[in-house]
Amino acid sequence: MPVRTSSVDKLLDAVDEVVFRRGIETTPIDVVLAHAGVSAATLYRGFRSKEALIAAALERRQQRWQQVWDDAIAAAGSAEGRLLAVFDAIDDFGQRPDGARWCAFLGAAAEYADPPVEIATAVQRDTDHLRRTLQGLAADLPCADSDALAESILVVVTGELAMRLRDPHLRGSTTGRHIAAAVLADAQEPRPPIS
Repeated sequence: MPVRTSSVDKLLDAVDEVVFRRGIETTPIDVVLAHAGVSAATLYRGFRSKEALIAAALERRQQRWQQVWDDAIAAAGSAEGRLLAVFDAIDDFGQRPDGARWCAFLGAAAEYADPPVEIATAVQRDTDHLRRTLQGLAADLPCADSDALAESILVVVTGELAMRLRDPHLRGSTTGRHIAAAVLADAQEPRPPIS
C-alpha cells in the first residue's frame, strides 16, 4: 500500500525542521519519525532508506528555492540586477519558515566523503541548476567570457552560503553581493588590446 501524501509531507517537513538544522548524521531516524508523528513502517513504505528520504527533502527544497530565485530574477530591473538577484533570493529564502540559516545542499555535501547516490544526485542537481541559471544570466551581459563570470559568481554564492555555517548570526548577503558586484564590474570592463 502506498504511503499517503500527508504522511510524506510530514516526513519531508520533519527533515526540513530537524535534519537540515541539526545535520544528517547527527539526527537519528527515530527523531525524524517522532517529529513527523509517523511510524517506521510508514517511512519505509514511501522511502527505501533514510538517505532516500533526505534526497526527497532536498529535491523539494530545490524546487522551492528555484521558485524564490525565479521570482527575484523576474523582479530585477536590469541584466546586472538579474545576475545579482541570487543574493536577494538567498536572503528571502532564509526568512521563510522552511528556510534555514545554512544551505542544506552544502551541509549534505560536507557530511559525506563518499555520499550515497541519492544524496549526491540531489546535490549535483542543485549545483547544475545554479550553474546553468547563472550562465544564462551572465550570457545577457557584455563580457568576454560569460561562463567564467557565472563560475566566479557561483563561487561567491557558495562562499556566502558557507559563511552561514561559520556565523549563525549572519542574515544578510551584503558582503557576497558586494564581491559579486565587483567581479561583475571587472568582467565588463573593456580590456586593452594585447600587442
